[in-house]
Formats: sequence, structure tokens, C-alpha cells
Amino acid sequence: MNVAAVSTYQGRTAEQGSSERMSVTEATSAAPLLLTVEQAAKRLGIGRTTFYALMTAGEIESVPLGRLRRIPAECLTEYIDRLRTTAREGRQAA
Repeated sequence: MNVAAVSTYQGRTAEQGSSERMSVTEATSAAPLLLTVEQAAKRLGIGRTTFYALMTAGEIESVPLGRLRRIPAECLTEYIDRLRTTAREGRQAA
């Protein structure tokens, strides 16, 4: 099934050639800025327990939001960038 056929914006399908399609920037900005532990773990493709271990070790930052704990989406990107840098440095040292 074609994804464009089912995506709609202002009641018109993308295949109807609507000039008012949502841009990539608009779609990205719709993503939440703060994630639950479950959402963040799912984005990284790891389990909740592993994610909590990373938070406890200080590898991934979290912020309190009342009685809740949330993970800024940008912290996941920073964590991935650190992993990639470490991997590159490891390859260069070998």
C-alpha cells in the first residue's frame, strides 16, 4: 500500500496533488521534545531496563517534570554522537 495514498493534510490526500502538503520540517517539529523512558528506549532500539541503566550511569540525561522523569529528544542524538565518536577513535587506535 502506498503511504502517500493514506497520508492526509487538511482533508486532502497527498495523491490529489495538494499544494498544502506538510513539509519535512513541519513533520519533524511535530515530534515531542520530551520523551518518556519507554519512547526513548524504543527510539534507540533497546529495552527499558537498559535505558534506565544508561540514565543511572549518566550516559543519557533526563529531566524532572513534576513527579515524572523525561528525556529531552536532543539527548538521544548527543548519546549517539558520543557512541560514534568513541567507535571512530577505537578504530583509529587499532
